[in-house]
Parts: sequence; C-alpha cells; structure tokens
Amino acid sequence: MRFIDRETELKTLSEIEELSKRKLWITAIYGARRVGKTRLALEFMKDKGLYFFVNRNKSSETLLLEFSELLKQRRIISELEVINSWDSFFETLVKRYRGIVVFDEFQNFTFVDKSVFGILQKNFDMNEDKPLMMILSGSTVGLMKKIFQYRKEPLYGRVKRKIDLKPMEFPSIVEMCRELNFKAVEEAVALYSLFGGFPKYYVAIEDNGLQGKNLEKILDIFFFQKDAVLEDEVQVVLSQEFGRRSGLYYSILEAVANGNNSISEIASYLRAEKTSITRQIGELLNYFEILRLDRPLIRGKKKGLLFINHPLFHFWFKFFYKNYSLYEKRDPSFEKIVLDQLNSFIGTRFEELCRAFFIENSAAELPFQFKKLGKQWGKIPGAEKGKNVYDIDIVALNDEEKKILFIETKWQDLSSKESKNILDELKRKASYVRWADGKRKEFYGLIAKKIDEKEKMREEGYLVFDLEDFDRKCSKPPRGQL
Repeated sequence: MRFIDRETELKTLSEIEELSKRKLWITAIYGARRVGKTRLALEFMKDKGLYFFVNRNKSSETLLLEFSELLKQRRIISELEVINSWDSFFETLVKRYRGIVVFDEFQNFTFVDKSVFGILQKNFDMNEDKPLMMILSGSTVGLMKKIFQYRKEPLYGRVKRKIDLKPMEFPSIVEMCRELNFKAVEEAVALYSLFGGFPKYYVAIEDNGLQGKNLEKILDIFFFQKDAVLEDEVQVVLSQEFGRRSGLYYSILEAVANGNNSISEIASYLRAEKTSITRQIGELLNYFEILRLDRPLIRGKKKGLLFINHPLFHFWFKFFYKNYSLYEKRDPSFEKIVLDQLNSFIGTRFEELCRAFFIENSAAELPFQFKKLGKQWGKIPGAEKGKNVYDIDIVALNDEEKKILFIETKWQDLSSKESKNILDELKRKASYVRWADGKRKEFYGLIAKKIDEKEKMREEGYLVFDLEDFDRKCSKPPRGQL
C-alpha cells in the first residue's frame, strides 16, 4: 500500500534535517503501537541514513555487536575496529557520522541496558556542535514519556523536538479504504469504528487478501477463526505497556467498555472501593493514555466520564475479554453475540467520529462560528430516578453571540418522519441545558447514515448531514506517493 498522509510530520522532519546540518538535533517520535511511527521514519529516510532497531529480547552485548556490524557495512568504522562498549559506540557515531540516525523502539534500552540513557546524555552535551539528526522513536507511551519528561531522567531536556504521532484522521482512512477497494463511505466508517486511524490494521487487510470483502469476512479472518490474525493483538500490545501489572487495568477497561463511565460505576462493576482503583485509573488516563476523560461542554456541577481512546481496545474489552472462555473454544454463540451487537457498537464509535469530523469539515456550513464544541449531559429537573438524565451527542456554542447548536447522531437510515421525531426529542432535551437562558438563539441538527428529504429539512432551518455528505467532504484528488 502506498504511503498516505503525514504531510505535516514529514515537513517537520525535513525542517529539522536542515537545522541538523549545523548542529546536533535530537527528535523524539512517540505514539501508540500500530500508529505508523516506523513507516513514517523510513518514508522520511528513504535510502539515506542509519536505522537501528532496539530489540528488547537481545542482550546488551549481542545488540551492540549487531549495531557495530551496521557501522562497518556503512564504512563508518573499519573491518578491524572493535567497539566494545555503548560509550564507544555512541561516541563513534556522533563524531564520525553526518546525516540521519533512527533508533526505533528506543524505550527498549530500559530492558537491554539502562546505562545507555546516561551515555547518550554525556555524548549529547559534549557534541552539540556536531551536525547530526538523531530520531528516537518509541511505542510504549508511558516509558517514552518517562524517559524524556521526568526531571530525574538523564535525557530530560535533551530532546529539541517531540512528535506525538496521533492516529490518522478519518478522511485519510477513507483514502486508504479506497486503495483497498472499499468504495462506500459506510464501509470506511465501519472499519474506522474497529481500527480507528491505525494504518497497520488496514495494511493487514491487504496482507490477508481481504480487499473489498464484507465486514463479517474480515472479522472471521481477524478474530473468529482458530489462530486468527489479530487473536492476541490487544493482549500483546497491552502487555508491553502494563508489564506484569495487567489484572486490575484489564478489569477497569472491561468496565468502561461495557458502559461504566464514572469512577463510582467502575467501582460498583468491580465490587471494589473507589479508593482502590483511583491510582490505576489515573495511570490509564495520564501515563498510558488509553482512557480519556470527557466533561460536559457546559459543566455546572457535572463530573467527567471515562471512555476508551483506542477503538480496537474498546471492541476487544466489550466483547472478547468478558466472554473469553466462549471465545477460546470458538463457541458459535460468541460470534453471534458480537454480530448481534456490532451495529450498536459502530453507532457508539460513529458518535465520536461525528464530533471530530464536525470540527474538521463543517464549520463553514454552520449558521455561526462556534468557539466550543463537545458532548452535553445532565439531570432532568424533577424527573423520577432512572429517568432523570438527558444526553446530547454534539453541542456547539459561541458565548459572545449567545448562539448554540444541538446535534443528534444516529447510525441508521432515517425517514423524514423519524428525523422529525428525533429533532423534536432533541428540542425537549435542549430545554434542560442551562446556558444563556432567555438570551440565546438555538439551532438544531442531525447526522445519520441516510436522511430522506434532507434538502427540505435544510430549507426548514435544520442542519443535517448523512454519509453522502461525508463522502463528498472526503473526496479529493489522490495525493499519490509522498
């Protein structure tokens, strides 16, 4: 598959390359596994530079020997020279080589030889005038943050530029899906709901000859079959983040994936005290960045809710982890559980996609320029318990102009009558939102798979989008090979 997107990151790296011709430049690239860090570095390097992969399963001596052999192959050292320490290796590299050097999975030096971090600090400090561009790339987000952002660590403050590589945006995934012969934007939404903006999984579709196949076939090859392609994917990725401390983290993620989004709900689901899980939740939020905390746009006294960032983790913890015995023996009832609830799961992820897509693509079509956008929820005054909460998928507002927009999202085809009923219910929920009461001007909208009589509704003043609009906004001339 051709290289798609990442123009901003490639431009940044090219600018750094120019700066590195005058002095030593250290750049850190970090982000979740499968997000495309290695591919980005290799695409940037092309046929130039040195690439070193830090294999955590090798001993320090074996890895040093491998790296030394690469220096010999590139004639940086002679065949007779012997490098017998990491200090000698990095001193030789910094003093003799001019160009780009990449250390991939750099955080693995934590397991191979921690002394490397101090050795690098010394070499960086003593050779700042040497023209060299060094890229330190890593996948274990928590470890990479610790190496470069903790004040007590040797490399704190030594990195001149950081690139926090995020998953690809939906329009780029649409482009990638079209390369894979998925022509309908509905197919792209379904795949994005499972794999998000992580290009590795779309490459896996190509590798396994699944271009243009239906979602059930992809799920069968990737998950349901014995020895399926992604059978162990989530456990492998998370084991490298969590190490041996996975148990409680897994339980928390299962609770969140199954709709327990507050600390009190998670504690109740786990039959635990809130105080016994707050540290782990904090680490999942701030250290591992697997959870995120969403707060209502108009806060009041309402607390935030927790959600899983990674679509595949969400999918796996919702269906697989809680039913693992059924899954392991490939019980037919497990596949039925997943397929019966799949549309609902996609709908949940579609809501998140709509908020992100709205920010990127729809501002010009709004009746006003919004300053804030998010989700809104709260209690209905005077309602009986169990029916006392409202939830609005998207709210956008402008404080200065006192204008507010309420939008509902639905992963389904809607008739004109169904759309009107949803909008009427949306107006009722909007009346519970306490913001600029009596002064505000309200607007209402709807996003769905397909909306009948869409133009007529627009003429009536409603803001409506469906996948036809998504398709139009995502369609652009192919960018070709970068």
